[in-house]
Amino acid sequence: MAAAGVRLDLDGRPIKPKTICMIGAGGFIGSHLCEKILLETPHKILALDVYNDKIKHLLEPETLTWADRIQFHRLNIKHDSRLEGLIKMADLTINLAAICTPADYNTRPLDTIYSNFIDALPVVKYCSENNKRLIHFSTCEVYGKTIGSFLPKDSPLRQDPSYYVLKEDASPCIFGPIDKQRWSYACAKQLIERLIYAEGAENGLEFTIVRPFNWIGPRMDFIPGIDGPSEGVPRVLACFSNCLLRRQPLKLVDGGQSQRTFIYIKDAIEAVLLMIENPERANGQIFNVGNPNNEVTVRQLAEMMTEVYSKVSGESSLENPTVDVSSKEFYGEGYDDSDKRIPDMTIINRQLGWNPKTSLWDLLESTLTYQHRTYSEAIKQAISKPVASS
Repeated sequence: MAAAGVRLDLDGRPIKPKTICMIGAGGFIGSHLCEKILLETPHKILALDVYNDKIKHLLEPETLTWADRIQFHRLNIKHDSRLEGLIKMADLTINLAAICTPADYNTRPLDTIYSNFIDALPVVKYCSENNKRLIHFSTCEVYGKTIGSFLPKDSPLRQDPSYYVLKEDASPCIFGPIDKQRWSYACAKQLIERLIYAEGAENGLEFTIVRPFNWIGPRMDFIPGIDGPSEGVPRVLACFSNCLLRRQPLKLVDGGQSQRTFIYIKDAIEAVLLMIENPERANGQIFNVGNPNNEVTVRQLAEMMTEVYSKVSGESSLENPTVDVSSKEFYGEGYDDSDKRIPDMTIINRQLGWNPKTSLWDLLESTLTYQHRTYSEAIKQAISKPVASS
Protein backbone atom coordinates (compact mmCIF):
# COMPACT_ATOMS: atom_id res chain seq x y z
CA MET A 1 0.00 0.00 0.00
CA ALA A 2 1.30 3.51 -0.87
CA ALA A 3 2.34 5.87 1.90
CA ALA A 4 -0.10 8.70 2.67
CA GLY A 5 0.19 11.49 0.13
CA VAL A 6 2.09 9.40 -2.45
CA ARG A 7 0.31 9.57 -5.80
CA LEU A 8 0.35 6.43 -7.96
CA ASP A 9 0.10 6.01 -11.72
CA LEU A 10 -2.37 3.62 -13.37
CA ASP A 11 0.03 0.71 -12.86
CA GLY A 12 0.46 1.38 -9.14
CA ARG A 13 3.89 3.04 -9.32
CA PRO A 14 4.69 6.24 -7.39
CA ILE A 15 4.53 9.33 -9.61
CA LYS A 16 7.76 11.33 -9.50
CA PRO A 17 7.49 15.13 -9.56
CA LYS A 18 8.21 16.48 -13.05
CA THR A 19 9.16 19.83 -14.52
CA ILE A 20 6.82 20.64 -17.40
CA CYS A 21 7.61 23.18 -20.13
CA MET A 22 4.15 24.36 -21.24
CA ILE A 23 4.11 26.37 -24.47
CA GLY A 24 0.88 28.37 -24.78
CA ALA A 25 0.25 28.18 -21.02
CA GLY A 26 -1.63 31.49 -21.05
CA GLY A 27 -4.45 30.29 -23.28
CA PHE A 28 -7.79 28.64 -22.57
CA ILE A 29 -6.53 25.05 -22.28
CA GLY A 30 -3.20 26.07 -20.73
CA SER A 31 -4.85 28.04 -17.94
CA HIS A 32 -7.02 25.09 -16.89
CA LEU A 33 -4.10 22.65 -17.16
CA CYS A 34 -1.86 24.91 -15.03
CA GLU A 35 -4.61 25.13 -12.40
CA LYS A 36 -5.06 21.36 -12.30
CA ILE A 37 -1.31 20.66 -12.04
CA LEU A 38 -0.74 23.23 -9.28
CA LEU A 39 -3.78 22.23 -7.23
CA GLU A 40 -3.49 18.45 -7.46
CA THR A 41 0.13 17.47 -8.18
CA PRO A 42 3.69 18.29 -7.05
CA HIS A 43 4.86 19.06 -10.62
CA LYS A 44 6.56 22.33 -11.60
CA ILE A 45 5.60 24.41 -14.61
CA LEU A 46 7.70 26.58 -16.90
CA ALA A 47 4.82 28.58 -18.41
CA LEU A 48 5.65 30.08 -21.83
CA ASP A 49 3.36 32.50 -23.63
CA VAL A 50 3.08 36.00 -25.06
CA TYR A 51 0.17 36.80 -22.71
CA ASN A 52 -0.60 35.78 -19.14
CA ASP A 53 -4.03 37.35 -18.54
CA LYS A 54 -5.78 33.97 -18.09
CA ILE A 55 -3.19 32.70 -15.57
CA LYS A 56 -2.58 35.94 -13.62
CA HIS A 57 -4.44 34.45 -10.64
CA LEU A 58 -1.82 31.66 -10.56
CA LEU A 59 1.15 34.05 -10.61
CA GLU A 60 0.50 36.04 -7.42
CA PRO A 61 3.18 34.81 -5.00
CA GLU A 62 1.94 36.70 -1.95
CA THR A 63 -1.40 34.89 -1.84
CA LEU A 64 -0.70 31.38 -3.13
CA THR A 65 1.29 28.42 -1.87
CA TRP A 66 2.67 27.25 -5.23
CA ALA A 67 4.72 30.33 -6.13
CA ASP A 68 7.90 28.26 -6.39
CA ARG A 69 6.23 25.76 -8.74
CA ILE A 70 5.30 28.05 -11.63
CA GLN A 71 7.55 30.42 -13.56
CA PHE A 72 6.14 32.59 -16.33
CA HIS A 73 8.41 33.30 -19.32
CA ARG A 74 7.04 35.88 -21.75
CA LEU A 75 8.22 34.74 -25.16
CA ASN A 76 7.12 34.06 -28.70
CA ILE A 77 8.42 30.68 -29.88
CA LYS A 78 8.89 32.07 -33.41
CA HIS A 79 12.08 33.88 -32.56
CA ASP A 80 13.37 33.39 -29.05
CA SER A 81 16.76 31.87 -28.29
CA ARG A 82 15.58 30.86 -24.80
CA LEU A 83 13.25 28.17 -26.13
CA GLU A 84 15.75 25.30 -26.35
CA GLY A 85 17.17 26.06 -22.89
CA LEU A 86 13.70 25.95 -21.33
CA ILE A 87 12.88 22.65 -23.07
CA LYS A 88 16.20 21.24 -21.79
CA MET A 89 15.32 22.29 -18.21
CA ALA A 90 12.08 20.28 -18.31
CA ASP A 91 11.27 16.57 -18.28
CA LEU A 92 8.35 17.05 -20.61
CA THR A 93 7.17 19.68 -23.10
CA ILE A 94 3.49 20.33 -23.84
CA ASN A 95 2.87 22.39 -26.97
CA LEU A 96 -0.49 24.18 -26.99
CA ALA A 97 0.54 27.12 -29.19
CA ALA A 98 -1.62 27.55 -32.31
CA ILE A 99 -3.89 29.77 -34.34
CA CYS A 100 -7.10 27.79 -33.92
CA THR A 101 -10.01 30.08 -34.81
CA PRO A 102 -11.96 29.14 -37.98
CA ALA A 103 -12.46 32.80 -38.92
CA ASP A 104 -8.66 33.06 -39.33
CA TYR A 105 -8.22 30.03 -41.59
CA ASN A 106 -9.74 31.87 -44.56
CA THR A 107 -8.54 35.38 -43.88
CA ARG A 108 -5.04 34.55 -42.53
CA PRO A 109 -4.10 31.25 -44.19
CA LEU A 110 -0.37 32.03 -44.24
CA ASP A 111 -0.28 32.89 -40.53
CA THR A 112 -2.35 29.78 -39.85
CA ILE A 113 0.08 27.50 -41.70
CA TYR A 114 3.17 29.14 -40.17
CA SER A 115 1.73 29.06 -36.65
CA ASN A 116 0.65 25.43 -36.77
CA PHE A 117 3.52 23.91 -38.77
CA ILE A 118 6.60 26.10 -39.19
CA ASP A 119 6.58 27.55 -35.64
CA ALA A 120 6.12 24.07 -34.15
CA LEU A 121 9.18 22.63 -35.94
CA PRO A 122 11.82 23.89 -33.46
CA VAL A 123 9.81 22.48 -30.53
CA VAL A 124 9.80 19.01 -32.12
CA LYS A 125 13.48 19.33 -33.06
CA TYR A 126 14.64 20.39 -29.57
CA CYS A 127 12.61 17.64 -27.88
CA SER A 128 14.01 15.02 -30.23
CA GLU A 129 17.64 16.19 -30.01
CA ASN A 130 17.55 16.47 -26.20
CA ASN A 131 15.59 13.24 -25.57
CA LYS A 132 12.67 15.09 -24.01
CA ARG A 133 9.11 13.81 -24.10
CA LEU A 134 6.56 15.83 -26.12
CA ILE A 135 2.79 16.07 -25.75
CA HIS A 136 1.62 17.89 -28.85
CA PHE A 137 -1.87 19.33 -29.22
CA SER A 138 -3.32 18.74 -32.67
CA THR A 139 -7.02 18.97 -33.59
CA CYS A 140 -10.00 16.85 -34.59
CA GLU A 141 -9.95 18.89 -37.81
CA VAL A 142 -7.17 16.61 -39.13
CA TYR A 143 -9.91 14.12 -39.99
CA GLY A 144 -11.52 16.63 -42.35
CA LYS A 145 -14.74 15.31 -43.87
CA THR A 146 -16.32 11.96 -43.05
CA ILE A 147 -16.56 9.15 -45.60
CA GLY A 148 -20.32 9.32 -45.10
CA SER A 149 -20.49 12.91 -46.37
CA PHE A 150 -19.64 11.66 -49.89
CA LEU A 151 -22.53 9.17 -49.98
CA PRO A 152 -25.88 10.05 -51.57
CA LYS A 153 -28.07 12.07 -49.20
CA ASP A 154 -30.64 9.27 -48.98
CA SER A 155 -28.12 6.45 -48.48
CA PRO A 156 -28.88 4.32 -45.39
CA LEU A 157 -25.10 3.94 -44.94
CA ARG A 158 -25.01 7.54 -43.70
CA GLN A 159 -26.46 6.17 -40.45
CA ASP A 160 -23.75 3.49 -40.17
CA PRO A 161 -21.17 4.59 -37.54
CA SER A 162 -18.33 3.07 -39.58
CA TYR A 163 -18.91 5.84 -42.13
CA TYR A 164 -18.68 8.75 -39.71
CA VAL A 165 -17.16 7.84 -36.31
CA LEU A 166 -13.53 9.03 -36.33
CA LYS A 167 -10.81 6.56 -35.31
CA GLU A 168 -7.20 7.56 -34.66
CA ASP A 169 -5.75 4.42 -36.26
CA ALA A 170 -8.21 3.83 -39.11
CA SER A 171 -10.05 6.95 -40.35
CA PRO A 172 -8.63 8.72 -43.42
CA CYS A 173 -7.93 12.47 -43.42
CA ILE A 174 -10.13 13.95 -46.16
CA PHE A 175 -9.79 17.65 -46.99
CA GLY A 176 -11.49 19.91 -49.50
CA PRO A 177 -9.88 21.41 -52.61
CA ILE A 178 -6.91 23.79 -52.32
CA ASP A 179 -9.00 26.92 -53.00
CA LYS A 180 -11.02 26.14 -49.85
CA GLN A 181 -8.52 27.79 -47.52
CA ARG A 182 -10.46 26.69 -44.47
CA TRP A 183 -8.37 23.49 -44.69
CA SER A 184 -5.06 25.37 -44.25
CA TYR A 185 -5.31 24.72 -40.49
CA ALA A 186 -6.14 21.03 -40.70
CA CYS A 187 -3.45 20.41 -43.32
CA ALA A 188 -0.73 22.15 -41.26
CA LYS A 189 -1.81 20.23 -38.16
CA GLN A 190 -1.76 16.92 -40.03
CA LEU A 191 1.71 17.57 -41.41
CA ILE A 192 3.19 18.36 -37.98
CA GLU A 193 1.56 15.16 -36.68
CA ARG A 194 3.26 13.19 -39.46
CA LEU A 195 6.61 14.85 -38.66
CA ILE A 196 6.29 14.01 -34.95
CA TYR A 197 5.35 10.43 -35.78
CA ALA A 198 8.37 10.18 -38.10
CA GLU A 199 10.68 11.58 -35.38
CA GLY A 200 9.38 8.84 -33.11
CA ALA A 201 9.93 6.13 -35.72
CA GLU A 202 13.38 7.28 -36.90
CA ASN A 203 14.92 9.05 -33.90
CA GLY A 204 13.10 7.61 -30.90
CA LEU A 205 11.18 10.75 -29.89
CA GLU A 206 8.75 9.95 -27.06
CA PHE A 207 5.52 11.66 -28.05
CA THR A 208 1.79 11.78 -27.45
CA ILE A 209 -0.57 13.56 -29.87
CA VAL A 210 -3.86 14.96 -28.56
CA ARG A 211 -6.81 15.56 -30.90
CA PRO A 212 -9.32 17.75 -29.02
CA PHE A 213 -12.98 17.60 -30.06
CA ASN A 214 -14.48 20.99 -29.16
CA TRP A 215 -13.33 21.57 -25.58
CA ILE A 216 -15.45 24.30 -24.04
CA GLY A 217 -15.71 26.06 -20.70
CA PRO A 218 -14.82 29.24 -18.78
CA ARG A 219 -12.04 31.46 -20.21
CA MET A 220 -12.52 30.17 -23.76
CA ASP A 221 -11.44 32.67 -26.43
CA PHE A 222 -12.67 36.24 -25.84
CA ILE A 223 -15.70 38.50 -25.97
CA PRO A 224 -15.24 40.96 -28.87
CA GLY A 225 -14.81 44.55 -27.73
CA ILE A 226 -14.37 43.55 -24.07
CA ASP A 227 -11.25 41.40 -23.77
CA GLY A 228 -10.58 40.93 -27.46
CA PRO A 229 -10.74 42.92 -30.72
CA SER A 230 -14.16 44.38 -31.59
CA GLU A 231 -13.94 42.93 -35.10
CA GLY A 232 -12.73 39.53 -33.85
CA VAL A 233 -14.71 36.36 -34.52
CA PRO A 234 -14.08 33.77 -31.78
CA ARG A 235 -15.15 30.12 -31.90
CA VAL A 236 -18.77 29.07 -31.57
CA LEU A 237 -19.12 29.10 -27.77
CA ALA A 238 -17.74 32.63 -27.32
CA CYS A 239 -19.47 33.80 -30.50
CA PHE A 240 -22.87 32.67 -29.23
CA SER A 241 -22.09 33.92 -25.70
CA ASN A 242 -21.29 37.38 -27.09
CA CYS A 243 -24.68 37.51 -28.86
CA LEU A 244 -26.53 36.33 -25.73
CA LEU A 245 -24.77 38.93 -23.57
CA ARG A 246 -25.62 41.67 -26.06
CA ARG A 247 -29.18 40.39 -26.61
CA GLN A 248 -28.56 39.83 -30.32
CA PRO A 249 -29.74 36.86 -32.42
CA LEU A 250 -27.25 33.98 -32.68
CA LYS A 251 -25.91 33.66 -36.23
CA LEU A 252 -26.24 30.14 -37.67
CA VAL A 253 -23.79 29.57 -40.50
CA ASP A 254 -25.52 27.74 -43.38
CA GLY A 255 -28.46 27.00 -41.09
CA GLY A 256 -26.35 25.46 -38.29
CA GLN A 257 -26.70 21.95 -39.73
CA SER A 258 -23.13 20.80 -38.98
CA GLN A 259 -22.99 18.22 -36.19
CA ARG A 260 -20.45 18.51 -33.39
CA THR A 261 -19.66 16.96 -30.03
CA PHE A 262 -18.70 19.17 -27.07
CA ILE A 263 -16.72 18.28 -23.97
CA TYR A 264 -16.25 20.18 -20.72
CA ILE A 265 -12.71 21.52 -20.32
CA LYS A 266 -12.39 20.02 -16.81
CA ASP A 267 -13.16 16.51 -18.11
CA ALA A 268 -10.65 16.94 -20.93
CA ILE A 269 -7.90 18.16 -18.58
CA GLU A 270 -8.34 14.97 -16.51
CA ALA A 271 -7.36 13.04 -19.65
CA VAL A 272 -4.27 15.22 -20.23
CA LEU A 273 -3.08 14.72 -16.64
CA LEU A 274 -3.35 10.95 -17.16
CA MET A 275 -1.14 11.31 -20.25
CA ILE A 276 1.42 13.36 -18.30
CA GLU A 277 1.62 10.88 -15.44
CA ASN A 278 1.41 7.60 -17.40
CA PRO A 279 4.10 7.91 -20.08
CA GLU A 280 4.39 4.16 -20.66
CA ARG A 281 0.70 4.04 -21.58
CA ALA A 282 0.65 7.33 -23.52
CA ASN A 283 3.92 7.31 -25.49
CA GLY A 284 3.54 6.74 -29.22
CA GLN A 285 -0.23 7.21 -29.00
CA ILE A 286 -2.65 9.54 -30.75
CA PHE A 287 -5.69 10.23 -28.56
CA ASN A 288 -9.13 11.54 -29.46
CA VAL A 289 -10.35 13.56 -26.47
CA GLY A 290 -14.04 14.34 -26.76
CA ASN A 291 -17.50 13.36 -25.57
CA PRO A 292 -19.53 11.42 -28.17
CA ASN A 293 -22.58 11.58 -25.85
CA ASN A 294 -22.78 15.37 -26.27
CA GLU A 295 -23.57 15.39 -29.98
CA VAL A 296 -25.77 18.18 -31.37
CA THR A 297 -26.19 20.24 -34.50
CA VAL A 298 -24.95 23.81 -34.18
CA ARG A 299 -28.60 24.90 -34.37
CA GLN A 300 -29.46 22.66 -31.40
CA LEU A 301 -26.46 24.09 -29.52
CA ALA A 302 -27.78 27.62 -30.14
CA GLU A 303 -31.22 26.64 -28.86
CA MET A 304 -29.75 25.03 -25.72
CA MET A 305 -27.48 28.00 -25.02
CA THR A 306 -30.42 30.41 -25.40
CA GLU A 307 -32.45 28.38 -22.89
CA VAL A 308 -29.57 27.97 -20.42
CA TYR A 309 -28.57 31.64 -20.60
CA SER A 310 -32.14 32.73 -19.91
CA LYS A 311 -32.07 30.52 -16.80
CA VAL A 312 -28.70 31.73 -15.43
CA SER A 313 -29.24 35.44 -16.26
CA GLY A 314 -32.92 35.73 -15.40
CA GLU A 315 -33.47 37.51 -18.74
CA SER A 316 -36.14 36.47 -21.21
CA SER A 317 -35.01 35.10 -24.58
CA LEU A 318 -35.42 37.13 -27.77
CA GLU A 319 -38.57 36.50 -29.79
CA ASN A 320 -36.34 35.42 -32.71
CA PRO A 321 -33.21 34.04 -30.99
CA THR A 322 -31.37 32.91 -34.15
CA VAL A 323 -30.74 34.15 -37.66
CA ASP A 324 -29.36 32.17 -40.63
CA VAL A 325 -26.31 33.50 -42.50
CA SER A 326 -24.32 32.00 -45.37
CA SER A 327 -20.76 30.78 -44.73
CA LYS A 328 -19.54 33.19 -47.43
CA GLU A 329 -21.18 36.12 -45.61
CA PHE A 330 -19.84 35.04 -42.20
CA TYR A 331 -16.37 33.66 -43.01
CA GLY A 332 -15.67 35.02 -46.50
CA GLU A 333 -14.72 33.26 -49.73
CA GLY A 334 -13.08 29.85 -49.52
CA TYR A 335 -14.93 28.44 -46.51
CA ASP A 336 -15.76 24.75 -46.36
CA ASP A 337 -16.82 22.54 -43.47
CA SER A 338 -16.99 19.00 -42.14
CA ASP A 339 -20.40 17.48 -41.63
CA LYS A 340 -19.89 15.52 -38.39
CA ARG A 341 -17.14 15.14 -35.80
CA ILE A 342 -17.84 12.16 -33.56
CA PRO A 343 -14.77 10.69 -31.80
CA ASP A 344 -14.19 6.99 -31.29
CA MET A 345 -13.03 6.57 -27.67
CA THR A 346 -11.63 3.02 -27.81
CA ILE A 347 -7.91 3.86 -27.63
CA ILE A 348 -8.00 6.40 -24.79
CA ASN A 349 -10.34 4.18 -22.82
CA ARG A 350 -8.07 1.17 -23.29
CA GLN A 351 -4.79 2.99 -22.56
CA LEU A 352 -5.84 5.40 -19.82
CA GLY A 353 -9.23 4.14 -18.60
CA TRP A 354 -10.66 7.61 -19.23
CA ASN A 355 -14.23 8.58 -20.04
CA PRO A 356 -15.85 12.05 -20.00
CA LYS A 357 -18.51 12.72 -17.36
CA THR A 358 -20.24 16.08 -17.86
CA SER A 359 -23.48 16.39 -19.86
CA LEU A 360 -23.86 19.16 -22.43
CA TRP A 361 -26.57 20.87 -20.36
CA ASP A 362 -24.37 20.89 -17.22
CA LEU A 363 -21.28 22.19 -19.00
CA LEU A 364 -23.29 24.94 -20.69
CA GLU A 365 -24.84 25.94 -17.37
CA SER A 366 -21.41 26.15 -15.71
CA THR A 367 -19.85 28.03 -18.63
CA LEU A 368 -22.68 30.51 -19.21
CA THR A 369 -22.88 31.25 -15.48
CA TYR A 370 -19.20 32.21 -15.70
CA GLN A 371 -19.74 34.26 -18.89
CA HIS A 372 -22.67 36.16 -17.37
CA ARG A 373 -20.83 36.84 -14.09
CA THR A 374 -17.62 37.89 -15.86
CA TYR A 375 -18.93 39.96 -18.76
CA SER A 376 -22.51 41.17 -18.31
CA GLU A 377 -21.66 44.44 -16.52
CA ALA A 378 -18.83 45.28 -18.95
CA ILE A 379 -21.16 44.65 -21.91
CA LYS A 380 -23.88 46.88 -20.41
CA GLN A 381 -21.33 49.68 -19.91
CA ALA A 382 -19.97 49.26 -23.44
CA ILE A 383 -23.48 49.38 -24.93
CA SER A 384 -24.49 52.46 -22.90
CA LYS A 385 -21.42 54.52 -23.85
CA PRO A 386 -22.22 57.21 -26.41
CA VAL A 387 -20.46 56.70 -29.73
CA ALA A 388 -18.15 59.61 -30.57
CA SER A 389 -19.17 61.45 -33.71
CA SER A 390 -16.54 61.63 -36.43
